[in-house]
Amino acid sequence: MAFDRMDSATYLASLLAKSFSRALQERSLKLGFAPGQFPVLLELWTEEGLTQKQLLDRLDVEQATMANTLSRMERDGLILRKKHPGDKRAQLIFLTDKARAMEAGAKEAALAADRSRLSGFRQFERELLLEYMRKAIANGTRG
Repeated sequence: MAFDRMDSATYLASLLAKSFSRALQERSLKLGFAPGQFPVLLELWTEEGLTQKQLLDRLDVEQATMANTLSRMERDGLILRKKHPGDKRAQLIFLTDKARAMEAGAKEAALAADRSRLSGFRQFERELLLEYMRKAIANGTRG
């Protein structure tokens, strides 16, 4: 049986992720953040004062990637790091006023990116796609 990349969920998921990232990038740069920073912002909009380790666990990214993302976010004035009162090695990460002010716009940018890539989908198709994506992600977390 020949391998057809258009029948490969792995290949298609990669293309889809790039497409969604580009759609968000077109909108996010105007707001002052990069698509790779969006998951971190979402976590911090939900709960500030997380450590880098907590963010790593929640977002399932490599340590080096997280360190670079946080450094860029600090440089861009999106986060502040404060010493952890109970752990000298850890820092707590907080949003700046600039990052807090962009929350509504950033979430709208993500919704607009979704709408652009899911244009022509009926509501039930969109809901099924999201359900299937969540199932595939859950399968990946089980090993």
